[in-house]
Amino acid sequence: MTLLDRALWRNRRFRRFVAGQFATNAGDSLYTVAVLWVAFQLTGSTLVTGALNAILLLPWLLQVFAGPLVDRLPLRGVLVGSQVVQGVAVLVLPLAAVTGRLTVPVLFAVAPVLMLASLLMAPMETALLPRIVDDERLSGANAALSVVTLGLDMVFDALGGAFIAVLGATALFVADSATFAVAALLFAGVIVRPADAQREPVGSTEPTPTVRSALRSYAADLRAGVDIIRGSVFVELVVLTAVTNFAVGVALAVLPAFGDNLGGPAVYGLLLGALGIGRLLGSLVGPYVEDIPYGWVLASHALGAACWVAAALSPTAVAAVVLFGLAWVPAGASGVLTSTLNQRVFPADALGRVSATKGTLSGASLPLGSLLGGFAAETLGVTTTMAGAASGFAVTAGYVLLRTRLRRLPAVAAAEPEDFDVDAAETADRGEERGDPP
Repeated sequence: MTLLDRALWRNRRFRRFVAGQFATNAGDSLYTVAVLWVAFQLTGSTLVTGALNAILLLPWLLQVFAGPLVDRLPLRGVLVGSQVVQGVAVLVLPLAAVTGRLTVPVLFAVAPVLMLASLLMAPMETALLPRIVDDERLSGANAALSVVTLGLDMVFDALGGAFIAVLGATALFVADSATFAVAALLFAGVIVRPADAQREPVGSTEPTPTVRSALRSYAADLRAGVDIIRGSVFVELVVLTAVTNFAVGVALAVLPAFGDNLGGPAVYGLLLGALGIGRLLGSLVGPYVEDIPYGWVLASHALGAACWVAAALSPTAVAAVVLFGLAWVPAGASGVLTSTLNQRVFPADALGRVSATKGTLSGASLPLGSLLGGFAAETLGVTTTMAGAASGFAVTAGYVLLRTRLRRLPAVAAAEPEDFDVDAAETADRGEERGDPP
């Protein structure tokens, strides 16, 4: 199924969820562009932008703690609450600006709040989607979701830079808070069915999970997520993703300075927008290549690495923007297929904790890369650091081509748990033996 599947878009719950994701990702894009640019303008330091970006990227590191909660807490309430918190936090920044108190310490105080409020979003997305769409439409649903979470927010990345250049960061922060209000209203109307309709039928007297009960079973849930991944092909895939994410973190830290060298905030916004366009194109292509062996899809990152280096060395802003966008097409395609693969291979009632475990192990390097990237740019220069960041894509492609086991992975459309050495049944048995909650 593709994202143009009419039956998919007739699903009202899916439409509301996608629209809500579009609004909240627009909000994320706007405050990221504005916060990093204001920090760079106040200090002129890539060390500061790298440190701030590292904080905003911490959900990748901490989401492993959110996974067990996602599998047990009411998803709709958490979705709405996170939007309200982010909207209020963003409003602090324009208030500080109009009173003349918008300083770097204020940015460092608000950034952790925004980070914590978005912490549950990544594992929640993976866990929720199978509960609002049918299994046979997961590929198209993931592609559509990628369009708004990894693609259409490109518009707001690009417009964010232009908005700052024309109206200033204060006005951008005010507009940003409105996107979270819209997202909260949309998420409030999403009705989520239980992960296991057979186990939890309509009219069941089983109590709704609470924060206390979720925390009580946290350790057991976390062990279950690790057990499912341990010994599978996903161990190597997670390591490769971690290498890539480290390089991406480096690039994001130096992007404000790189954009400033090429023309200012508008170019910075266009570079972020190009990143989104590339992922968007890849997301659109993803469902059409799910019959291609997964290993070869990963190997296509070599093309992305070549475009990335060319963008870093380009003497003109236009060429840099276009090439940087093309570098992200393979990543967009593999991202869609990876999401679909997770949902087909892992147990439905463990998707939150498995996704969070994988996301944390692979994404922990993102904030670290951002933190060290700022230091590298101060030492080696912005252009050299930006070009070196392309190594993330190059390592993925090279390792897959040299590793027969990965190169021969089947297509996502035909994937079975045993193809990736995943034995969910055995993991469940181990959980029962040690007394973990069912």
